[in-house]
Amino acid sequence: MRTEWVAKRRGQSNVTQMHYARQGVITQEMHYVAQRENLPVELVKDEVARGRMIIPANINHTNLEPMCIGIASKCKVNANIGASPNSSNLDEEVAKLNLAVKYGADTVMDLSTGGGNLDEIRTAIIKASPVPIGTVPVYQALESVHGNIEKLTPDDFLHVIEKHADQGVDYMTIHAGILIEHLPLVRSRLTGIVSRGGGILARWMLAHHKQNPLYTHLRDIIEIFKKYDVSFSFGDSLRPGCTHDASDDAQLAELKTLGQLTRKAWEDDVQVMVEGPGHVPMDQIEFNVKKQMEECSEAPFYVLGPLVTDIAPGYDHITSAIGAAMAGWYGTAMLCYVTPKEHLGLPNPEDVRNGLIAYKIAAHAADIARHRPGARDRDDELSRARYNFDWNRQFELSLDPERAKEYHDETLPADIYKTAEFCSMCGPKFCPMQTKVDADALTELEKFLAKDKVTVTQS
Repeated sequence: MRTEWVAKRRGQSNVTQMHYARQGVITQEMHYVAQRENLPVELVKDEVARGRMIIPANINHTNLEPMCIGIASKCKVNANIGASPNSSNLDEEVAKLNLAVKYGADTVMDLSTGGGNLDEIRTAIIKASPVPIGTVPVYQALESVHGNIEKLTPDDFLHVIEKHADQGVDYMTIHAGILIEHLPLVRSRLTGIVSRGGGILARWMLAHHKQNPLYTHLRDIIEIFKKYDVSFSFGDSLRPGCTHDASDDAQLAELKTLGQLTRKAWEDDVQVMVEGPGHVPMDQIEFNVKKQMEECSEAPFYVLGPLVTDIAPGYDHITSAIGAAMAGWYGTAMLCYVTPKEHLGLPNPEDVRNGLIAYKIAAHAADIARHRPGARDRDDELSRARYNFDWNRQFELSLDPERAKEYHDETLPADIYKTAEFCSMCGPKFCPMQTKVDADALTELEKFLAKDKVTVTQS
């Protein structure tokens, strides 16, 4: 779809959506997003120009169906996939991608760290993906030096970043906000540094006693991103890894730096979103969202979770979806899903499914709470189908139609029960929704009540 759209932009020094928006140009991607979100196209242009909305759309990802991330649009969900040295391969990762798209992922991050040729895996994922693809280039930079962090050079990082951009990656997590002066601030934490990328940069700085090379070479990264229209996803290297560490000095110091980096990228019309914390008690979620908006000049916020309690390994898709719904309500633009395997292992396809559905629920609940136009239409239509015992329509409107039908059919599988006015919960005699009161009966009742002035008294 985008091949002709981007043809005229190739070879220009700056091809970002923000650059065009700030020139007053409405791109085809902006038109597409406006129709998809049911928003005025001028609003989309203005939000992109302001930096409150991004359209991740690398000019080399031509099979992309453009989408947006921002507070003016629906709350989005990201799914993480990726091969590890212990498990997975190219075919499995493409299968995970297809599964993620099937169950509603708005973007997908390829977090591969091994288990095959990373360039081949990434190229296959981008080629197969209609949604934006994100990566964390520091992972492959480390693999390129065989895991020896001390051997990494700034050129190693820049080489991998340009490679990802050329392959068509739409946004990249860049851990430029963790500074050498921040490291002593983690001393009082229970879980220290839990960001994989942040940990790599921290160890590099400790080994060399030099400033973060992604911070000192930000200008070089900006020039790469301008050429391909790659969006920054500024990584929160010092995000809390448990509720004890939430909102501490280390997290907030890095957040202030991320705000400075955001504004620096905007000077060159490069799109930015900012990543947020992973473990936050419920009473601190609003503070975290509002603080990010304040420090980062309302750049879209992208949070992992957050998990609101730490005691449920195996169920962290639930503990985090609670926090995600609240974060979305308070203004978070995109939620990064957490699967039941979080903290335990590499997720399998069923984990991807469960994590995504939990987060689609959270994002949709946030849209309803924020009173997005039309957000509740599907809920109301499903409720009508439920009240009318239209089981097939109810399945169709479900976030996971296959699971809804599967649970219904466990006890009542025959086709005749698809039109039955009951389910196996209440049975045929006790379903309250069989209490149909028509309009004429209610009118007669109202007349009766008015005529005899019937009152309800407590006996």
